[in-house]
Amino acid sequence: MQRNQVNFLYLNLGHFFDHLFMLIFASVAALRLNAEWGMSYAELIPYATPGFVAFGVCAILAGWIADKWSRAGMIAIFFIGIGLSSMLAGLANSPLQIALSLTLVGIFAAIYHPVGLAMVVHGRERTGIPLAINGIFGNMGVASAALLTGLLIDNAGWRSAFYIPGVVSILLGLSYLVFIRGETASTASQTRPAGVENSSTPAAKPRHVLLRVFTIIFFTTALGGLIFQSTTFALPKIFAERLGDFAGTATRVGWYAFLVFSLAALAQLVIGYLVDRHSIRLVFAAVALAQAVFFFIMTQLSGIAALVVAIAFMFAVFGQIPINDVLVGRMARSEWRSRAYALRYLVTFSVMASAVPLIGWVHGNWGFERLFQILAFAAVTIFAATLLLPAAESRLRARA
Repeated sequence: MQRNQVNFLYLNLGHFFDHLFMLIFASVAALRLNAEWGMSYAELIPYATPGFVAFGVCAILAGWIADKWSRAGMIAIFFIGIGLSSMLAGLANSPLQIALSLTLVGIFAAIYHPVGLAMVVHGRERTGIPLAINGIFGNMGVASAALLTGLLIDNAGWRSAFYIPGVVSILLGLSYLVFIRGETASTASQTRPAGVENSSTPAAKPRHVLLRVFTIIFFTTALGGLIFQSTTFALPKIFAERLGDFAGTATRVGWYAFLVFSLAALAQLVIGYLVDRHSIRLVFAAVALAQAVFFFIMTQLSGIAALVVAIAFMFAVFGQIPINDVLVGRMARSEWRSRAYALRYLVTFSVMASAVPLIGWVHGNWGFERLFQILAFAAVTIFAATLLLPAAESRLRARA
């Protein structure tokens, strides 16, 4: 296996663990801590908020350091730091302790998206499929969070759900350090990108085009972050409530969430293929409209029908993820691409942080029916925004 393929594998595993660690607490809170600590789901959820705030805010600093120092070095720090932080969360004996540990998880998790995605698109002309493959690994991290946590809760206690992934991540980080020490001079240009240009660098765009496209990227990113966080974070609890006898244990809830997320992850391959060959504006609009329709249908469903529609709306939710990443990769020049991705994910994860207490508040007052109504309205707004993408830009081929 060539070194660039090994590096791509590490980047994909990083995306897997990034989303896995950020969602372990969602299942732990929904399936075990509410009983063990005598707190309701709505009372526990806000303790995850600082971690999601750090997930967004620290992305800017991570992107800046990566562009100025070393992207590969930052990925090694990510693996080791997030693993150690997860193990600290497993030691928590109070809500405050677990909130502090989850904040550390969020700080290290913030490294991945601005750094890892910049490395994925570096030097590539068509970025849709590589971003889609990388996105699938991230989605499988989302899927595995519910499944792995459910299995470990039922068989080894909730603390093991933090310990075991933490150890694996630390070992991956140490092995990545060994790998990057053997980097040749040809790969060094990717890990220390400042000032580096190549033939695949995108040509300068008119300022008004950049302003328009990035405004749309950040606006749709904000609403997309709300939708993504609300669906992925709340799905274990939604299934626990709406699947009835089909989800009688933590393990069963985890399996159903894994099924939904795994099938939906395939959307990124489909969308990645389409945006490399067709108008981004058309693809983006279709995905947003599909989200709105399925969220509206989901408001009253339960049982098997709820499971089927959950697969459909998660397919559309995951399908949106590579679209904005492709746009950023096409519009941003190599030397500041990590910072461009950092800004995009600062918006995403800042909104995701606010979504966490929103989920608890909406669920505590009205239930998940109202949450799906809010998400349907957000998806309609994204649909309207995609129609404002410049027609000429919507067909540009990727330039990394």
